[in-house]
Amino acid sequence: MIESTLLPELIAVTARRTPQALALTCGAFSLSYSELQSQVSRFASGLMRLGLRRSERVGIYLEKRFETVTASFGAPAAGGVFVPINPLLKPEQVAFILRDCNVRVLVTSPERLTLLQASLATCPDLQHVVLTSAATEDTRPARPARAAWRVTAWPELLDGPVLAGHRVIDSDMAAILYTSGSTGNPKGVVLSHRNMVAGAKSVASYLENTAQDTLLAALPLSFDAGFSQLTTAFHVGARVVLLNYLLPRDVLKTLAREGVTGLTAVPPLYIQLAQLDWPGAINEKLRYFANTGGRMPRETLNLLRQRVPQAKPFLMYGLTEAFRSTYLPPEEVDRRPDSIGKAIPNAEILVLREDGSPCDANEPGELVHRGALVGMGYWNDVEKTAERYKLLAPDAPGRQPGLPLPEFAVFSGDTVRRDSEGYLYFIGRRDEMMKTSGYRVSPTEVEEILYATQLVGECVAFGVPHPVLGCTIQIIATNIEATCAGGQNDINLLLNECRIRMPAYMVPAGIELVAGPLPRNPNGKIDRKLLASEWLARQQKPPVNIGADHVAG
Repeated sequence: MIESTLLPELIAVTARRTPQALALTCGAFSLSYSELQSQVSRFASGLMRLGLRRSERVGIYLEKRFETVTASFGAPAAGGVFVPINPLLKPEQVAFILRDCNVRVLVTSPERLTLLQASLATCPDLQHVVLTSAATEDTRPARPARAAWRVTAWPELLDGPVLAGHRVIDSDMAAILYTSGSTGNPKGVVLSHRNMVAGAKSVASYLENTAQDTLLAALPLSFDAGFSQLTTAFHVGARVVLLNYLLPRDVLKTLAREGVTGLTAVPPLYIQLAQLDWPGAINEKLRYFANTGGRMPRETLNLLRQRVPQAKPFLMYGLTEAFRSTYLPPEEVDRRPDSIGKAIPNAEILVLREDGSPCDANEPGELVHRGALVGMGYWNDVEKTAERYKLLAPDAPGRQPGLPLPEFAVFSGDTVRRDSEGYLYFIGRRDEMMKTSGYRVSPTEVEEILYATQLVGECVAFGVPHPVLGCTIQIIATNIEATCAGGQNDINLLLNECRIRMPAYMVPAGIELVAGPLPRNPNGKIDRKLLASEWLARQQKPPVNIGADHVAG
């Protein structure tokens, strides 16, 4: 049996084995594996005709649709690297990603290109924009006179002779996934073909996926866990249903209508789903539901198990830097529902002290991931890569003194403990990252956007615990003059600017304007921890209830 070693081979191998089996469903339409493979091959050939060189980046700024999947696998089939961009991001954030990794080709829609026009002027490496449809004269965005890029319609790109892509091997780059960094702008995690294929095989093995499965792609495909729905399904020949939902009830309708057997989502969505009545047809088909992106509240887990008693719960923990890391087997959920489980197949999870030595049972330490899923570092960022991707000690578990070549592992920055039976428990993060609606958000990134509005003098962002979203974002800021506390009109104006400049999940739940200056720590920096602790101490009321528009989808 032929095995996949490169990312696009996940589709190609299955297309040879079962060409008529359904691979993708989007709305009322479906593609077989043969049809999907044909589109991937034609897209890759189109990129070759555009002159894409080996390892050049192809940005994809789209909602979930057939073209998104085709481009994601077609770019590496040509020997390029795909860069999925969260469709919730605003133009300035999209432009930062395009500049940061020197994107040569951008795949988007006419509507999205209209919004991006001004920002693309700051992307000198961009040469081609591929539009998902042949825009009419009324809908085609006007190309700026000085733009260095030219527009190609999707049908035009796919219409031409089939050309072989550049030669690549499994240690070459396949994708760059952007995730929020602890300071400022997002970081591009570079993943190889080997990382992504090994991840697909590992996840499919413990979820026991088969060709008879139908998986729902509810998470953004720019998430590692969201894209994993595609790789896992394609490895075994299963079907994926693409869903861009507006309301949680849309998810339930799709589960029932499509006979979904596997669902992976984040806690905020599960919390909302657990409050609804589930059609009985879901329980007849749903084989498992898997959680990622934060801890599942025990009450929510219990409600979900009542809604779908036949489905097995899988509680997972993952790092974009290593694609997937741990899972808790369903048979252990009742015994240890607070555990993040053990290492996934073909990975090893270490709990290490600061000196690199292994921790004892129940001793807190840093979670360190080693193995085939360890990524290639952060794109063009030596300093941040050195913080997370470090050499293992020569005597680390799995290492031997006779091995001359060093081994890099991912040091997560998360503090965990391992019990006497080997199960891991999450304790906390060592940095100040906020996790809201399944998204990791950098407080510095929020602050930089606030400063860009020129409506604040000083500001600080921090997370506030929330029962549904994990946390919400609170701002304390001074007026631009830094002399008065300001009024509600000032707050409303600032919130409106946030909604314009930020994706919904990043918009602050509250803003407090105070007289400056803000307090400093001994290093002279604004003391975020002090301000957060003082603010929390002042609060007597429960957290603000945030609507469904904050949930990833």
